[in-house]
Amino acid sequence: MLIKKNIIDFKKNIDNSTILVAVSKTKPIADIKEAYDAGHRAFGENKVQEMVNKYEVLPKDIEWHMIGHMQSNKIKYMASFVHLIHGVDSIKTLKEINKQAKKHDRIISCLLQVKIAKEETKFGLSFKETESLINSEVIDTLQNVKIAGLMGMASFTSNENQIEDEFASLRSLFDKLKEIEKKNIKLEILSMGMSGDYKIALENGSNMIRVGSAIFGARNYIA
Repeated sequence: MLIKKNIIDFKKNIDNSTILVAVSKTKPIADIKEAYDAGHRAFGENKVQEMVNKYEVLPKDIEWHMIGHMQSNKIKYMASFVHLIHGVDSIKTLKEINKQAKKHDRIISCLLQVKIAKEETKFGLSFKETESLINSEVIDTLQNVKIAGLMGMASFTSNENQIEDEFASLRSLFDKLKEIEKKNIKLEILSMGMSGDYKIALENGSNMIRVGSAIFGARNYIA
């Protein structure tokens, strides 16, 4: 019952307008079911096959979030049900999402991943690339994709000032670009913050956080 308690306690400490994505990657079905029974519906996975396997056996009102770095050749496996794809960082990926969404007569919502961390291992578009992509004519042709917001991951560091600066920079870009509205672009989600830094993210305007260990406990291995 610890997971249920964690879910309830966590939701008491965040605003109702903040979307909590419970990161369930590597966690067993029983753990997700416990969170589900506590009333939670948004779960995040970073591997497509694992998400598909869980989708097949769990209740169909779950909102599945693909939070891992997206490989274009895997999109077809989740296109029929995925709720939101985080971490989109190329027009090539957007085109494939659009292609697969069209096959299922769906519009798939996506977040553009912006690189705000100093670490070279982090993926993401530069600020200039993000703005150019949103303003591009190519975006206008992707009628089965909706750009719903921006996502960024801060550096893995104990320097809270650095983390705050990185989150603040993405908030500034978000505020600038959300004025742009097209048929398939409406920036409403600013996804920043995980178990270790979500409080700083919330202070800097995040309205979607991705939390795993604070809900499910530490993972037995890294995936």
